[in-house]
Amino acid sequence: MSELANLPGTGGRGHAIGRFVIYAVLILFAFYFLAPLGIMVSTSLKTLAETRTQSLISLPREISFDAWKTAWDSACIGVDCRGLAPYFKNSLLLVVPAVTISSLLGALNGFALTKFRFRGANVIFAMMLFGSFIPFQVVILPMAQTLGKLGLTGDNSTYGLIFVHIVYGLAFTTLFFRNYYVSVPDELVKAATIDGAGFFTIFWRIMLPISPPIIVVTVIWQFTQIWNDFLFGATFTSGPQQPLTVALNNLVNTSTGVKMYNVDMAGAIIAALPTLLVYIIAGKYFVRGLTAGSVKG
Repeated sequence: MSELANLPGTGGRGHAIGRFVIYAVLILFAFYFLAPLGIMVSTSLKTLAETRTQSLISLPREISFDAWKTAWDSACIGVDCRGLAPYFKNSLLLVVPAVTISSLLGALNGFALTKFRFRGANVIFAMMLFGSFIPFQVVILPMAQTLGKLGLTGDNSTYGLIFVHIVYGLAFTTLFFRNYYVSVPDELVKAATIDGAGFFTIFWRIMLPISPPIIVVTVIWQFTQIWNDFLFGATFTSGPQQPLTVALNNLVNTSTGVKMYNVDMAGAIIAALPTLLVYIIAGKYFVRGLTAGSVKG
């Protein structure tokens, strides 16, 4: 057997077969995961008549974007027939401040817990880390009571939902930045302190400029979590103030008139496009950011 393994060309042929098997398995899994998306796109490009007469996996006879237009500006969500556009705007107005504030506070916390250590810092970090594992369902009732006392319900429910995502995301953002700042040499902060720089000066002029990798990770994580959230949006908002995910659920479950599966599919893709684009544009930076603080020094 050892002599056979040493024959010329045997190793190369075995290596080629191994690569073929690996690529075949990867292509199979890629097809398995992309098939639902392909069906969604295909159905969204069909006319209503085609969705009722053709099979689910059949391609459209002629491409039509009418379902996309209907889903965007005229689909009925309950009794509101303005499409998903207003709710898309609600999600944007929610996600931008929530991601910005939670990321900034997480950076401040991570900096304080690593470079300005104080008594009880490890306990505080452990408690915040514990908060990362608390399920959404556990915090709904106390959060609702808190929002009621703060007056962030009713007409102010959008601000209340922003507050909810900032508080719930703070544990994750602190964890990301804390683990990243551990790899930053303490001598850098000590030298700045000797030169007379204070906490916020060091943070703004030294720490943030070297933090783009972990900022990208945090922003992508928070953006995905907040944009795709359904439970908090359905619990703490109502009517025209609801985010896109809740509106999409109401669109799909609207039972009046003819069921338009092409519109439902178009609406689902519209709701998924922002997170998909974020990962396409910044996906490689996400992986780099995750590994940036893995080795100290």
